[in-house]
Amino acid sequence: MLWGFFPLYFHGLSPATPLEVLAHRILWSLFFCLIILAWRRDVTWVRPLFARPRLLAGLTAAALLVAINWGVYVAAVLSGHTRDAALGYFLNPLITVALGVVLLREPLRRLQWMAVAIGLVAAVFLTVAGGQVPVIALTLAVTFALYGLLKKRIGASLGALHGLTIETAVLLPIALLLLGPLSGLGGTHAGFGSVGQAAGLILTGPITAIPLLLFAAAARRVPLVTIGLLQFLTPVMQLLCGLLLGEVVTPTQWVGFVIVWVALGVLTVDSLRQVARSR
Repeated sequence: MLWGFFPLYFHGLSPATPLEVLAHRILWSLFFCLIILAWRRDVTWVRPLFARPRLLAGLTAAALLVAINWGVYVAAVLSGHTRDAALGYFLNPLITVALGVVLLREPLRRLQWMAVAIGLVAAVFLTVAGGQVPVIALTLAVTFALYGLLKKRIGASLGALHGLTIETAVLLPIALLLLGPLSGLGGTHAGFGSVGQAAGLILTGPITAIPLLLFAAAARRVPLVTIGLLQFLTPVMQLLCGLLLGEVVTPTQWVGFVIVWVALGVLTVDSLRQVARSR
């Protein structure tokens, strides 16, 4: 549910630019992770990591994907396109299933095929009826789905805190460039213009890290189907936040949302049936 309130928080960081928010999000997420690691005296995992170049390559790719995802998401919220971001996270489960087929050669059940097909219909409808490709939604859905697949490949070899630490460390040079030599890129550099602005930007660290760590902990204790159903709350809350912020959802967009919801309903029914059969 914490992810669902992100639009309200990021909207409150204005006049900071999307690139500036992204840079601070990376910087303070890393700082927050390092504080936790220092408090736990958890450092023994670092040295063996350098003996695993494939794992480091996977984490680097994951870092770049999450940076694109974070940047596009913040840009969407600050430019009044929270509804498009919400659509992206509604599409995410469907994109994940589709990528599982294409990249991992995973077989799909009949209802899964149906859900993916309906999701494709939604994307085509929004493109044709809206006159443009839903770039924000598709970018968020694809980057997060690819990120999830990479993390699945990495598996239990690295904990959530360790993974986020490495990912943000990989992105640190980009953050420092955006806050330094490239600070004028993308508009006015808001900096720490006020105490409130400074606090808001610094808190993007724990606000980013805490939900990820809680999700990782829940994934080990809560049934996968329950987690899948609860994840639908995030885009619902994001959409509601967009409406609270005064964004307008056109009739065409509502139709697109409904088609996606039908696809998610089919996917949910399939998941529930699989759980029932396994008992």
